[in-house]
Amino acid sequence: MTTTSAPSPAVKEPSEGPASSMPKLLSRISGQNISLVGALILVLVLFGVLNDNYLSLSNMQVIAEAATITGLLAIVQTVVIICGGLDISVGSQAGVASVVSAMVFTSTGTNAFLGMAAAVGVGVLIGALNGLIIVYGRVNPTIATLAGLAAYKGLAQLLSDGRAQGYVLNNDVFIFLGRGKIAGLPVMVWILIVVAVAVHILLRYTDIGRNIYAIGGNDTAARLAGININKYLVFVYALIGIVAAIAGILLTARTGSGQPTSGSEGLELKAITAAALGGAALKGGKGGIGGTLLAVALLGALENGLTVQGINSFWQNVAQGALLVIAVVIQQRRSGERAVGLPN
Repeated sequence: MTTTSAPSPAVKEPSEGPASSMPKLLSRISGQNISLVGALILVLVLFGVLNDNYLSLSNMQVIAEAATITGLLAIVQTVVIICGGLDISVGSQAGVASVVSAMVFTSTGTNAFLGMAAAVGVGVLIGALNGLIIVYGRVNPTIATLAGLAAYKGLAQLLSDGRAQGYVLNNDVFIFLGRGKIAGLPVMVWILIVVAVAVHILLRYTDIGRNIYAIGGNDTAARLAGININKYLVFVYALIGIVAAIAGILLTARTGSGQPTSGSEGLELKAITAAALGGAALKGGKGGIGGTLLAVALLGALENGLTVQGINSFWQNVAQGALLVIAVVIQQRRSGERAVGLPN
């Protein structure tokens, strides 16, 4: 098993803990993702010149809030890609969680915490189910989660009869999650930061993280080293379910009701694009949370800029697809693999 698949800071400085994780994260971003930083600055400057209000504090907060849900899903998408898998069903999972949180909230006498707990519980079950199908059904992760994309979308529509469910903005907890601020930053953004730091620490400073990198880098060597790959795969997909449920809860808080499809549609493409742009190798074993967050910021700034300029929203999908292709092409070029159908 190669040593390059696991991050070196965890080996060199095992005594480092959460207190120093943010400075390390920032230095890692500036060192490894300078192209993303440049692209982000270019987008901000371009749309700032075209529209005077684009760089205003209020619009920056709008971008941050809109990017939070995508960011949460992109973070766990990065983890599963590092592990050598993929999850195309994250958007549908968020939709199910959104509906469940709102329906339980309204049916239990407006108990917000019970609604959230139910959503997280459903998220764990759905995520673990994906992992079990992949591991014990021996189904390719792309096929298994593609089936989940359709199945969970249908489940959300069945539960909600295809309509937005409940109204949660009469509850202080949901109002705080969707519209509250702490130290000037939206609560949603703080939740994204907490999840990002927690997952970063998991990947960089724990045996679990090192084993995830090892599995994605060379699963045969990882198995020979005694790593229980099946257990790790189920764990990673269950983690996706938990974070997707959190994203669904925030979607409910932001929109004011449970959303079976609108709001969660297309989130899987955004999450995969952000992870790939951020440096997560689609063949596994490489990636990090810092790059993913930068890519999420870039996608959010670009999407908002196009909207502010009144450009047809369909072009946003074109831009996302183009960025995903560019990210994959760059990865293939860097890996040194020969082009398909061409001689070495």
